[in-house]
Amino acid sequence: MPASSADLSVALREDAAALAGDIADLRHRLHREPEVGLDLPRTQEKVLTALDGLGYEISTGTDTTSVTAVLRGTAGTPAGGTGRPVVLLRGDMDALPVQEKTGLEYASEIPGAMHGCGHDLHTAMLVGAANLLASRRDQLAGDVVLMFQPGEEGFDGAGVMIREGVLDAAGRRPDAAYALHVMSALGDGGAFLSRPGAVMSSSDGLVVTVHGAGGHGSAPFAAKDPVTVCAEMVMALQSMVTRQFDVFDPVVISVGMLQAGTKRNVIPDTARFEATIRSFSAQAKERLKTSIPRLLGAIAAGHGLEVTVDYIEEYPLTLNDGAESAFARRAVEELFGPQRYRELANPLAGSEDFSRVLAEVPGAFLFLSAVPEGTAYAEAAYNHSPFAVFDDAVLADGAALYARLALERLASA
Repeated sequence: MPASSADLSVALREDAAALAGDIADLRHRLHREPEVGLDLPRTQEKVLTALDGLGYEISTGTDTTSVTAVLRGTAGTPAGGTGRPVVLLRGDMDALPVQEKTGLEYASEIPGAMHGCGHDLHTAMLVGAANLLASRRDQLAGDVVLMFQPGEEGFDGAGVMIREGVLDAAGRRPDAAYALHVMSALGDGGAFLSRPGAVMSSSDGLVVTVHGAGGHGSAPFAAKDPVTVCAEMVMALQSMVTRQFDVFDPVVISVGMLQAGTKRNVIPDTARFEATIRSFSAQAKERLKTSIPRLLGAIAAGHGLEVTVDYIEEYPLTLNDGAESAFARRAVEELFGPQRYRELANPLAGSEDFSRVLAEVPGAFLFLSAVPEGTAYAEAAYNHSPFAVFDDAVLADGAALYARLALERLASA
């Protein structure tokens, strides 16, 4: 057993580096065969094969092709004891419905699907950590739960896994939970980035249908035009953001879909739009749920029309626990040096279903810049782009940090 934190850092870095080729090979195989949503049979098979023989208790999902792996440490109290601490590590596995255009040697071979958000790296890094932890079972003063999750990209896979019992897989709730997310255009390559408190926004959906009365485009006075009312609503939402919400507690409303009519000289009966809503506090989120329907209802009524407003609550705010965030920062700095950690000045406006885990268990969510060497991150393609490229060079470091977080957190519990 390493005699000190410094010894552990050296050993983890060296052992992770020795696994780097295997981790990259798994990442490339996952990248070639991306799968979207909650049903990822080929991905699940690769993960199960990679975990075989490592001594984990394996279970798979019923409503999704998830993999939950529990490693019982042998240090301290007897394995499986009710008083033993538990740490959860998450790696999401699903891809995006995007046609890849990177030209990589290991580019997607599945038309219309791509690992454009780096989940192939997350999965491979967590498998790497599984190997590092299995070889240190006698140093684990508790149990580790590995959460291999499908359906992060809009399918609420974390919610499904929670309903299926991932938080109780070791016999008791985790004491802490951690996740890494690679970024293709955020910070210098190899940097870990995070912050205490809000690290990513909440996400809600808005579906609005304006009900009018169709007619001839030459005689709008004889109809009830839903198109102009719909357009007024879209603009009014932006005015509402700047006039009703604090600029230092921001909200974002972006209309991504607008539908109406079939021909330019026909006024349709209905017009419809959909928007995504992001907020950074529980107070702002609650206000949005009442302010938006009130505003849109008033606009419709002012024109003698009716409106149906469906406000869809999706993912909560991703909140890092203060103590766990500080612990994760120390783990990065002790493992790789203080120059490798950057504290984010502000949360990102993206959203994450790992927020559901952090709503139940204290923990931390960290970003890892995978910008390729020699590429300026300000010029790189962002996550979800068909041109997004993630550098294999970060794989070993991600695996080492996952393992370090589990080892140190269990030792301190």
